[in-house]
Amino acid sequence: MIDGTPVIDFHGHVGRWDRYGMVDDPTLLLHAMDRAGVDVACVFNIFHPDGTTANDLTAHYVARYPDRFVGFAYVSPLMPQGMMTELARAMDELHLRAIKLYPPYTPWSLHEPPWRPIYEFANQRSRTIIFHTGPEPTALPQWIGEIAGDYPNANFVAGHAGNTPLERAQAIAVARAHPNVYLETCSTFRTPGVIEQLVAEAGADRVIFGSDQPLMDPRPQLGKIITAAISDDAKRQIIGLNAQRLLGMTNQNAII
Repeated sequence: MIDGTPVIDFHGHVGRWDRYGMVDDPTLLLHAMDRAGVDVACVFNIFHPDGTTANDLTAHYVARYPDRFVGFAYVSPLMPQGMMTELARAMDELHLRAIKLYPPYTPWSLHEPPWRPIYEFANQRSRTIIFHTGPEPTALPQWIGEIAGDYPNANFVAGHAGNTPLERAQAIAVARAHPNVYLETCSTFRTPGVIEQLVAEAGADRVIFGSDQPLMDPRPQLGKIITAAISDDAKRQIIGLNAQRLLGMTNQNAII
């Protein structure tokens, strides 16, 4: 914790990604979290479009360290048969808390019809969805603006906050226009002043810390928030309080 505020990482991966040297070892992830001062990591597996395989692996990961990990469900419209049944199973039986979607793995932009049943599910259950967003045509943050108003009971998080300047501007504009849109901070780009920009233009209550671990080291991803020229209150919101609110957490990892 920092000043009594739990540090919640909203963006972590389960599974191997050999191309980038990503290993699948929760003990190594915990080591990195402890060195960085991260109390809880939200994790998901995006490598199995059937959803069931990915979600079982995520649930197994969380079960090993339930006080340190929160699992998110994954499904893909590439395999629509059983997609909604799997989402219900992931929430009701595996107790995964939110939804991760990865549009670059599909031919559909995130506002197109194949995704809509997932959004309706989240809207009915007042759940949060985090997207990968960036310059990929299917993952532009502007598409979130096409759906956010249709599903007011769901919350939508733009992972990476668009990642690059043009797409980051889109993400900020969408967050300003829709109270249920949030911006997540992890990025491979080290552009100075990004955190300050997100807070100044979207508001500290709409920004959420994420690291993309184990793909990225959580220390610089958290450090750019801790050292940003923003208020201590803004830092507390970003590193944990906003995530607590979205996930229904009363304290470090207690789920309502």
